[in-house]
Amino acid sequence: MRVLLQQHPQAGEAPRYVQLTLQPDLFGGWELLRESGVIGGRSQLRREQYLLQAEAISAFEKARDSQLKRGFQVMFTRGADAPA
Repeated sequence: MRVLLQQHPQAGEAPRYVQLTLQPDLFGGWELLRESGVIGGRSQLRREQYLLQAEAISAFEKARDSQLKRGFQVMFTRGADAPA
């Protein structure tokens, strides 16, 4: 699952983005990747591990909803199970 969110830029600033990716890892668990930064600039990648798929999906949805409340808009989603 993947979702790309973008925030409208302030005057004279580059737009900010957040990309959330949920994927299985090699050991049977789940990995949530959170990449954030400024388009065309520096970015930060954070990685979280989960043993259960349900926990991982819940964390993914919570992170997505948190960014939507901060004014980010969904630009792209991918995955059969991508949340609406």
